[in-house]
Amino acid sequence: MKTTQTWLIGLASAAMAFGAQAADYSFKFQSSDPSGVKNFEIKQQWAERVERMSGGRVEIEILPVGSVVSHTETLDAIEMGILDGHISVTGYFSGKDPAFGLIGNTVGAWSSPDQLIDYIYYGGGYELMNELYEPYGVKFVGGGATGLEAFVSKKPLDGVDDLKGLKLRAPEGLVQSVFAAAGASPVNLPGSEVFTGLSKGVIDAADYTVFSTNHSAGMHEVAPHPVYPGFHSLPLLEVVMNLEEWNELPEDIQAILTVSARDFANDISTQLAMADVDAVKEAQANPDITIHNWSDAERKEFRAIARTQWEAYAEQSPNAQKVYDSVTAFLESQGLL
Repeated sequence: MKTTQTWLIGLASAAMAFGAQAADYSFKFQSSDPSGVKNFEIKQQWAERVERMSGGRVEIEILPVGSVVSHTETLDAIEMGILDGHISVTGYFSGKDPAFGLIGNTVGAWSSPDQLIDYIYYGGGYELMNELYEPYGVKFVGGGATGLEAFVSKKPLDGVDDLKGLKLRAPEGLVQSVFAAAGASPVNLPGSEVFTGLSKGVIDAADYTVFSTNHSAGMHEVAPHPVYPGFHSLPLLEVVMNLEEWNELPEDIQAILTVSARDFANDISTQLAMADVDAVKEAQANPDITIHNWSDAERKEFRAIARTQWEAYAEQSPNAQKVYDSVTAFLESQGLL
């Protein structure tokens, strides 16, 4: 009996010691989303899957936006070793190179997240992103999209003509350029200030995020004329980390991170699309909310305006030209342009 008890106690002690072991690799990734929103929760779920897939060898802490640096400074923080990585939007770094603005949100190019994911993994995007990031000491692990963004507006919007003179919040870079070319008046405003800006009349509309996230945040209470499905923005959401740290990882951990990032791309777009369906039904049942769906002709007109800005952006740097050539070649090969 004593032998059995001793063996059980030893086994329990070993299990406790194993459970208390620190992970072989611990990383801090900053998110572009605040805690409490679905996007952030899905990013945390990805980190938890990586830990399970690696048998506890990899631990990734997902930090809310602004926890360490601002959302536009995470690339520098990764290069300097302040952060190990981020899950953020590529277009935020257009100030580094216009190429990031062009590939980060090729406005009007994609009709669904699947098209962007196909380009990244099977159309040359993965290789190009790593080429663009290598000079910054950053590894592009994978990417996808939250979804084709809806548009929140206080005014009815049924086509391109309705954009003229519209004060709208849009991220700096290509997105603002396209809306300006369409006749709107883009305004720089952090995402955290969109609701206040709409309610106080600072802006009339906003390019912000997917329908369900807008709806749960109460955007449609102050801007009851959303455009859905979206016609404009599908930002590239990327998982990146410090290149030196990446190179020090064993091949099996690199494979786990790569495959899990590809899974994450499909996971977040699928979960948010399903959430959108429920949110749209709820909004349609509200007589104070009117959902506007642009016709194919209006969408085509907006894409034509957007393409003039793709070409203008391509002229701003050699890397931007590479992006333009790569994206348009893929779109043409798939009959999407």
